[in-house]
Amino acid sequence: MSMEQNVLTRTGAARAGTREWLGLGLLALPTVLLGLDVTVLYLVSPSIAAELRPTPVQSLWIMDAYGFLISGLLITMGTLGDRIGRRRLLMIGVTAFAAVSVAAAFAPSAGLLILARALLGVAGATLMPSTLSLISNMFADVRQRAVAFGVWATMFALGMAAGPIVGGALVDRFWWGAAFLLAVPVALAVLAGARALLPEYASPGEGRLDLTSVTLSLAAILPIVYAVKNVATHGADGMTPLLLLAGAAAGITFVRRQLRLASPLLDMTLFTDRAFSAALAALLIGLVGVGGTMYLVTQFLQLVEGLSPAVAGLWMGPPALAMFAAAVGAPLVARRVRPGVVMAATQGLSLIGYALLATAGTGGAVSVVIGFAFVYLGLGAIAALGTDIVVGAAPAAKSGSAAAMSETVQELGLAVGVALLGSLTTAVYRSQAPEPEGVAPEIADRVTAGLDGAMAVSDRLPPGAVQGAQEAFITGLNIASLTAGVAIVGVIAVCLLMLRHIRPIGETQP
Repeated sequence: MSMEQNVLTRTGAARAGTREWLGLGLLALPTVLLGLDVTVLYLVSPSIAAELRPTPVQSLWIMDAYGFLISGLLITMGTLGDRIGRRRLLMIGVTAFAAVSVAAAFAPSAGLLILARALLGVAGATLMPSTLSLISNMFADVRQRAVAFGVWATMFALGMAAGPIVGGALVDRFWWGAAFLLAVPVALAVLAGARALLPEYASPGEGRLDLTSVTLSLAAILPIVYAVKNVATHGADGMTPLLLLAGAAAGITFVRRQLRLASPLLDMTLFTDRAFSAALAALLIGLVGVGGTMYLVTQFLQLVEGLSPAVAGLWMGPPALAMFAAAVGAPLVARRVRPGVVMAATQGLSLIGYALLATAGTGGAVSVVIGFAFVYLGLGAIAALGTDIVVGAAPAAKSGSAAAMSETVQELGLAVGVALLGSLTTAVYRSQAPEPEGVAPEIADRVTAGLDGAMAVSDRLPPGAVQGAQEAFITGLNIASLTAGVAIVGVIAVCLLMLRHIRPIGETQP
């Protein structure tokens, strides 16, 4: 069923009532929790390092294991929800998330904390597609559904924005493990209200889950995600192309198998819908820009402007409000204006943000935050409308799979953004940062490796060395932002050309 046909069948459907909106509020809880868990360790990791004494590699996996497993299992869990029931999978997932969170909070060693974080990723992968597909079931009216998706996108982003602030506050008042215990009251609330407020939907006639396809999907996604994260952390090495080739080979095999199966893990016919594919492309490219610039902006505020992590988190509040306004407002505007035009217009506004970031300098915290607010505004619109188009393109039996595909693309976009723009900034920094004179070689190496290294040894550097390192980082930020802006021009073209046939939300599609 095409996107146009699917919208046509839902246009004029019964409007959601109080139960559905209360259900959306309930689904907002695990959504915020998932966003929090992405960033909550930013301020918690020093306390973890002091108590558990992880090696550098273990510290990396404490941060990355969660997102690594989520990105690899989203497609599998989305399809599993279609098979066994989306509400059932949500309840299983939130129970597991709470239980593993308790284990993480009291982990006695770095190795066990890494295991707990990995299991949190598995549980988190059940929650994302479940919440999205349940929203699709609850809001049959296309106008209300678009607003509901906007609320969903905003809750996840607000969770990410609040993560550092919440983590810092909990560590100051309690201990590092308290950051994980937030999952317990959320799980209890969801379990208490799920049966009363959330509908159940399953499509058992789709057949059994194909375990070979599950294995191939993991073999396709995980090497690529690992390669991207490795580039972001250590730069490209000899393993990077091998991992990318292995992932690509597994991906090709996965696609061929899906085309042969009567009940595939991922219905490849969804990609024949022009709106579905174009919306995924817009989400992927848009998230690359957002992921990279968010990483660089937080570094700018702390390493260049000298703000503490907690204060830097507060400075990220205005961008979060801009995203909230766009995520909720864009679906309302799209009732009168074609969604493709709304997405293109908001991406055009985000170009103002990239321009401000591309011209930022020392002492430009206000300019940088305003610029990122425009970038986040663009994200709010494409996250809400893009997700609505992707999930709306799928028939009801496949909405869990479509929701998982949307989330997979966004997770990959964030990771690729950090890797590409972070690596570009690092390359520019290393070419621009002046090597300090009169210091030990190991100190000079830390300065030329990155701004964080330079700031760590700032008390042992000659006058002017720190300023030179900061200026080199800012040059990298400028060039990376300019590059992201050029990519956003491509997103605008995709929205205007590939989504122009979609009429305003609520109108009968041709």
